[in-house]
Order: sequence, then structure tokens, then C-alpha cells
Amino acid sequence: MSSHHHDHDGHEHGHHGHHHALPTNHNAAFAIAIALNVGFVAVEFVYGFIAQSTALLADAGHNLSDVLGLLLAWGAALLARKQPSGRYTYGLRSSSILAALANALLLLIACAAIAWEAVGRFAEPAPVASITVMVVAGIGILINGLSAWLFVAGSKDDLNIRGAFLHMAADALVSLAVVIGAAVMFFTNWYLIDALLSLVIVAVILFGTWSLLREAIRLALSAVPANIDLDAVEHFLQALPGVTAVQDLHIWGMSTTEAALTVHLVMHDGHPGDAFMADASHQLTERFRIVHTTIQIQCQSLSHVCALK
Repeated sequence: MSSHHHDHDGHEHGHHGHHHALPTNHNAAFAIAIALNVGFVAVEFVYGFIAQSTALLADAGHNLSDVLGLLLAWGAALLARKQPSGRYTYGLRSSSILAALANALLLLIACAAIAWEAVGRFAEPAPVASITVMVVAGIGILINGLSAWLFVAGSKDDLNIRGAFLHMAADALVSLAVVIGAAVMFFTNWYLIDALLSLVIVAVILFGTWSLLREAIRLALSAVPANIDLDAVEHFLQALPGVTAVQDLHIWGMSTTEAALTVHLVMHDGHPGDAFMADASHQLTERFRIVHTTIQIQCQSLSHVCALK
């Protein structure tokens, strides 16, 4: 931690930079999971056309959405490790927000295409190669289960990794649903179940995509990230020793995984000191996962005002 102090016109200013540890490296897990799922998506699309199964094609679309999600999570993790430079004083962290917006819009288009095809199948149900569908979807359960396992350890402490884990676990469940549907078609020849399953899978994708789109738009507009309780942060700051008022509190997402905070605290007479600032910053990180903080302190005095960052 570095510091600089200077006095002029009865005012004192101090600036402190807080350096945070770089995110844990999960490059190997991301690379393996993405490679497995890209290969499986290609297989699913091919056999979905061969077997004439919209459910299998829908599951392939769902898996593709999670490949994009993995790429987004990996990209965000890599960008978070880049140091700011030039005009990009925050680095390129916010590019992950733009990627999330693009990801969500592409998924909405894919859902519309899958739903259109599924509705057409209701009018003209086509025979489905049930055995092929069961085998391919069964492989999907194994691949998605393995991919989820790769992120189990990191999911305990990293929200970004936890999202990747949940995506893969959900994929395994969707593949299981496709296997069950194919088994029903095999024994009953009720091929409408394929179109019904397609619409169910589209609904699952839309549910995840809508929340992704909504949060990406909010982050792009510098809203408080969904995982941070603004009132709880304000109450925490208000409860700090010596604080009499909390003013101009702003919290926004610097990326899909990092948040920043600026605030103006009014305090009793006396300089709060470096220990106060370090503890406040540490607790904001530990309690609320806010890793970039800028705090300005105003000391209550008729003749003295101090600002500390």
C-alpha cells in the first residue's frame, strides 16, 4: 500500500491504493470443459438432424448456450487479470458485460428458431430415431457431468466459477430429460413428446437467458450488481466507528464478476487513520465482494476537513 499526503489552505488529503490478489486461475478447467462441450454440440446437431429430433437439436442449442457462457466466464476471468493501461484506466473488465449482452441476444434468436420448428412438428409429427436420441443424450449426461465436476472445487469461493458449475449441472439434467423423452417415444411411438420436450428446453434456456439479459443491461447502466444488497452496505458503513452520516454512496459493476464502490463518510473530529481505511476496505471485500473501493472522509470540524481515499 502506498500513501501520499499534502497540506494546503488548512486542508489535508491522503490517497491510498489497495491492491487485490488476482483471481484464481481455472484455465485448465475452462479449456477442457469448452473442448468437451463444443465437440458434443457438433455431434448433437448432426445426430439431431439425422434422427429428426427437435428435442436433441434444442438440447444442442442449450449446450451451445452454455459453451458461450463458459467462454464468457473464462474471458471475464482472463480480463480481470489484465492491468489497466492508456485510456482504459479500469482495464478491459467491462468487455465481459458487452459479451453477456451479445450472448443473451444470440440465445433469444436461437430460441425463436427452435420454437418455430417445434410448433411445426405439432402439425406434422415426424418419426424420431429414439435409440439414437437416447445414446447421444446419454453421452451428454456424462460430458456435462464431467464438466460440472471440473468446477466443483472453485464453485465454493468464486461466483463466476459457481455459475459455470451450475450451467453444466443443469445441462446434465436437461440431457437426462431428453433420454427419458426418447424412451417414452420408443415404447409408445408418441412422437409429439419430441416437440413438447423442445418447447420445455426452450423455456429453460429463456429463463436463464432472460436473467442474463436483464442483469447485463443493468450492469451496462452502472446499476448495483444483483448479488450486492445496497441497504446492507449502507448499514455496514453507517455502523463503522465514528461515522455520523453516509453520503453519495455508489456501487456498480466493473465487469460481470467485479464491483466498485465510492462513498463519502462524515465522521467525528480526528483523522480516522490508515487502520480504519484498511479494515473498512477489507470488510467490504469479505462481506460484499466489493474489491475496488474509494472512500472520502469528511471530519466534523469548523476549521478542518480531511479527505482520504
